[in-house]
Amino acid sequence: MKAVVDKILSLSDEDNITELEKYLSTIKDDQLISVITTSALKGKKICAIIKGIFQGSPTGSTEGSKHRLLVYQHCIPLCESGDLQADVAADIIGLLMLETHTLPPLSLVQLASLFVEAIKVGKMGSGKSLELFPTILTALAACEALSYGKGELSGEEYKKQLINSLCSSRWDPQCVIHLTTMFRDVPLSSEELQFLVEKVFRMFNKLDLQEIPPLVYQLLLLSSKGCKKQILDGIIDYFKEKDTLLEEEKKDGNTLDLEVQSIPQDQLRHVEGTTILHVVFAIRLDHELGREFLKIFKMSYDDLCPFSIALLLSVARIQRYEEQVFDLLKGAIIKSFKDDQLQQGSKFLQDVLPKHCRIDRMILDTVKNSVFGWDHVTQGLVQLGFFLMDTFGPKPGPFGKTTDSGSAAVARTPAQQSCKLGCRVLLHGFKIHETIRGEILEQVLNRLVTQTASPVNHYSDLFADIVTSAPMILLESSSKVTETFDHLSYLPLATVQGLLKAIQPLLKISMSLKDALILVLRKAMFSSQLDGRKSAVTGFLLLLKNFKVLGSLASSQCSQAISSSQIQVEVHARYNSAANEAFCLEILSSLRRCLGQQADVRLMLYEGFYDVLRRNSQLASSIMQTLFSQLRRYYESEQDLLPPVKLEPCITAHGDQVYLQEPLGHLLSCTVHCLLWLQNMRQAAKRNVDDSDDDEDDNDEEEEGYQSELQTILESMTRRMIKCEMEDFELDKSAEFSLGSSVGVKNNIYAVLVMGVYEVLIEYNFVKANYSKSRFDELIELFNRYHKLSEILKEKSGKGRAASHKTPRSLLSFGFVSTLLTVLFRDSTQSREEALSVLRSSGEFVRYAVSVAVQKIQQLEETGHTDGPDGQNAEKTFTFLCDTTSVLMWRYTNIPSAVEEAARKEKRSSLSLMCLEGLLKIFTTCQQRCPHKMAQLLATMDFAENQAVEDEESDPEMTFFYIRQFQRSLFTRLSGAEEEINSKEAQLLVSILTVLSQQLKPSTKQFLQMMTWTLKIARETSLEDSAFCKGLLSLLFNLHVLHQSPLSLMLELCQEIHGQLGDIDEEMEVEKQSQFAIVNTKTITATILLVLSRVGKVLDEVEWLISTRKNQTASAKSGCEEATQTAGQQDPIEKAVTIQLGKLLTALHELVQTSLPSGPCTVTLLKELSRTYAILTTLVKYYIQVCGTQSGSLHPRFEKLVKLSGSHLTPQCYAFITYAQCGELQGVDDKKKKKKTDTNLVASAKLLKETKGIPELIFSIEQYEKYLITLTKKSKVNLMQYMKLSTSRDFRIRGDTLEAVLQEQEGTQQTQETQNAQETQEPKQKKRKQ
Repeated sequence: MKAVVDKILSLSDEDNITELEKYLSTIKDDQLISVITTSALKGKKICAIIKGIFQGSPTGSTEGSKHRLLVYQHCIPLCESGDLQADVAADIIGLLMLETHTLPPLSLVQLASLFVEAIKVGKMGSGKSLELFPTILTALAACEALSYGKGELSGEEYKKQLINSLCSSRWDPQCVIHLTTMFRDVPLSSEELQFLVEKVFRMFNKLDLQEIPPLVYQLLLLSSKGCKKQILDGIIDYFKEKDTLLEEEKKDGNTLDLEVQSIPQDQLRHVEGTTILHVVFAIRLDHELGREFLKIFKMSYDDLCPFSIALLLSVARIQRYEEQVFDLLKGAIIKSFKDDQLQQGSKFLQDVLPKHCRIDRMILDTVKNSVFGWDHVTQGLVQLGFFLMDTFGPKPGPFGKTTDSGSAAVARTPAQQSCKLGCRVLLHGFKIHETIRGEILEQVLNRLVTQTASPVNHYSDLFADIVTSAPMILLESSSKVTETFDHLSYLPLATVQGLLKAIQPLLKISMSLKDALILVLRKAMFSSQLDGRKSAVTGFLLLLKNFKVLGSLASSQCSQAISSSQIQVEVHARYNSAANEAFCLEILSSLRRCLGQQADVRLMLYEGFYDVLRRNSQLASSIMQTLFSQLRRYYESEQDLLPPVKLEPCITAHGDQVYLQEPLGHLLSCTVHCLLWLQNMRQAAKRNVDDSDDDEDDNDEEEEGYQSELQTILESMTRRMIKCEMEDFELDKSAEFSLGSSVGVKNNIYAVLVMGVYEVLIEYNFVKANYSKSRFDELIELFNRYHKLSEILKEKSGKGRAASHKTPRSLLSFGFVSTLLTVLFRDSTQSREEALSVLRSSGEFVRYAVSVAVQKIQQLEETGHTDGPDGQNAEKTFTFLCDTTSVLMWRYTNIPSAVEEAARKEKRSSLSLMCLEGLLKIFTTCQQRCPHKMAQLLATMDFAENQAVEDEESDPEMTFFYIRQFQRSLFTRLSGAEEEINSKEAQLLVSILTVLSQQLKPSTKQFLQMMTWTLKIARETSLEDSAFCKGLLSLLFNLHVLHQSPLSLMLELCQEIHGQLGDIDEEMEVEKQSQFAIVNTKTITATILLVLSRVGKVLDEVEWLISTRKNQTASAKSGCEEATQTAGQQDPIEKAVTIQLGKLLTALHELVQTSLPSGPCTVTLLKELSRTYAILTTLVKYYIQVCGTQSGSLHPRFEKLVKLSGSHLTPQCYAFITYAQCGELQGVDDKKKKKKTDTNLVASAKLLKETKGIPELIFSIEQYEKYLITLTKKSKVNLMQYMKLSTSRDFRIRGDTLEAVLQEQEGTQQTQETQNAQETQEPKQKKRKQ
């Protein structure tokens, strides 16, 4: 063997080709194969031997070609065997590639067949020899003719046949990657490339997960040839399918005892992460691929899944795509929330389309998945979170109010939900990714400090959540928090309150943070800005509430608002109770300085002291002494002098302006509440503890000293305030109270201060009275004085500007008001009967108690808290709310309104009406602020003790019980005589039913009963009140739309309106339907506008469905979806749209023939008609698109719709336009006759506004007909046969009008001739100017 090798090499080196050829001819094929194999295995001189064989095998000779083919046929499997060293195999393949072009066509065909067969049987495991295949295919393509079967094919055609055969055959999973790599070097047509890509993606599921990333990499390289969209779609679909499978397995795994996971989650996530890196790398190099990638999601958001979102966020790291990606995600998120809201509010849409996958869940899944080493995704998640919070957070509104609060307790609007999603992304990201914590914290704090012009409560909420979830982690970045403290005195008060509340848990475990905060607050106390000083008070009060002093009384109310399981740290010795006491007393001394500052600062202090005392009862002595000394300044100690309070020091003047200096009522209120709480706690403590230390006795004596002194002052104040007349306070009935002058402002301030003092004394005396008749007599005396002053203030304010007529906030606490109402209405204790009769006999006092309760509920609805003690405590406030609800409900249902004739005569709200108003506000507040507590609120109303059901279904049963109560009340009121019906009460009852009905599920029998009852009331009630009609019909539509499409109801109402108002053609008689008694001459306008608003909502739904269907068609991969539908079937969405529009056109057909009153009704109808035609045009455009992409005739249903629009709507629209124009012109002419000059200008402006919709409607109709012509041509169906030539134009001849005008002109001509004859006799007189 060695001799043969040496001989071949020596002859080759000498270039003795002839001898070499002769020698090779003497060697047998087996021997030659053996030589090649042995040399290749040894790795010695193999390339030289093959070169020698090629030199001695000229391509012209048959023997030479045979030898060459033999070498190829042997070397290819030899390289694939895996027995050779990698570099030897690479050298052999490289050499063979160089000589491929010399092979004859027949040899090339044989070699190509060899490759194809090897691939089919799976012998291309290593793929080393596959590098040679592209060269063979290229050489084949260059051949002019090749024998194929019994005929011939060109080389190019033969190559195509080979590729087709190869892609159609079965591939071994091991060689998929090698084949994909190989095809990169093969010139392919677009069809071949598409076929290949489809083949590769079919193989994906047969491969091991670990093999996916390298295959994806090869596919991405292959995408440079084309099929970019198909490749990206395939990758995303594969991982989407795997994620779905994993989710299903998890769900099934929960129900089965033993479940083997077919896909390990961590392995899948790591593979996804690697794939994302490959795709992003490919997009960096190929911007065309990046554009195609973004185009996929711009066309339709249906391709979004956790994997594709992660991919998008990684691509966002490339600067040129960053803005596009976030805009795309923003659009997808807001659209997802809007779609969800639209679907939830319509049973029709729920039936047509299945519930779509929520994008917010996908994004949160992406955050969860990113824990598996997706560092390239985390940065994008942070950016996305802040992008959503910045874009959809609350915005500053007019007059400093916040618009669309992004951090509302319950996110309702799509914008609020998007903001909430951004917050959740950042919070979850902070918890699971250590690397991004610093950045998230820094950006949150930066926004809190820099965004002073806009609300930042959503950022302070996020910061609070971060602190609560990970306080110990946050301590590592305490320096950033300390830096933020330096800006406290310059920040808005709301921001400071949110920030300080958030860091509350940290102050207990970080000495440095607490010290830094105290230093900043001390500086802020002397700030030149009022907000800075208020911030200091807020901060100090917060510290006092949260650092408990040894010996403070335990109280169930003292639980802190924020707690965390992680805060279980035994702090340094400095943080003991004794140190806390010194620390708290030091703060109190700082706060005393506030008592010499503006009223706003003092007010904050008074409102905060009660909570401090409740949390830290050991500070009672210091707090009470502070309040006591402050109160003495304004208390007249001389017992014989009236009044007992000095009002002069309570005001201050600056220039010609008068300001409040001391909120005396709040000072007194704070003092009284602190005193009462302390007395209650001491009594409770004495009952529990029998013996005490001497020190404690001393403290008790000291406390009892100032407590008894305070009680004496309050008793004296009560006695003297009863004796006081208005003149004692420098107030008079005829005095000026307008806010336009300094005298009026001063009188107003005095009046409000005195009223506040009266209110505080009323509450104090009620608590201290212990149901004593004489004490209650004094209380009523106090109230009478208060009421007299209140009435004068109302009367005087009412005469001034409307803005000044505002009732000052009551100083009664919410807890006291709820107790007072309970006592007044529900207390039947025999021993209290005599005393309570004093209060109950005063109708004004009872009205006052209810009105204050309504005021407190109103404040709760607007701000989420109330003034006074426990106003900030959500649990306590809810308890008071429950008590108030129970009492108001009992009062309204048990006391007949007939006993309140006096109120009716005086033309003011009756007590029942006030109770009802309070109930409406309570239900609305609960629905908005804490909807999850609505069932709890209703359950506490003991009115339904026996009817409550003690199982899971009790919530809807309880709600429905109260709905029935209000239904009964409304029915009773409506059953009375027309003149006895209180329309305001009926409106309130409908509003309450509307709120409560939101608690019912549409699938329940209670919901159906509610809908049936509402429909019955609408049909049978003939109350002539437009507000009641609007409320009732709105409720009916709201219920109807959640049960079925409201179009049948809409048609009935349109027929009713048509019957009531008559036809635009005066000669046409319309049969009166009388189906809805609620629709009458007084309520007709409100009904028309309501129906038209519902038409708009139906059009919104239809437009959304058409848009959804368009997206489905666009995102369908190859039209498979549409192709499967047979000619006789119609897509469910298309069917729903067609039927819905058909019903809507029938309803509009009624309205458009109605003689509507000019004004809003006509304008709105013209607008909705224009929109209807615009949506019909959109539908026609969709069918034009469908006809362009697939063959098939239009469905008969659509043809019927077009026919309906042509026969029932368009002609009537033109008739209505004529009617509207004539009606408006006539109206203007009438006005011209009555008034001139300014009135004419107003009338012409009104005419311009009201006829503006006419040209828009005509344009919409013409656009519709224009596209119908296009569709007629495309579909070969004559749709224009249903359309009539339009008639309404600016130039229009009406025969009857023309004849009348001509006759008038003849008469005028005769008159003019007579006048001319007279003018010849005497000159014309000049007219005076008007």
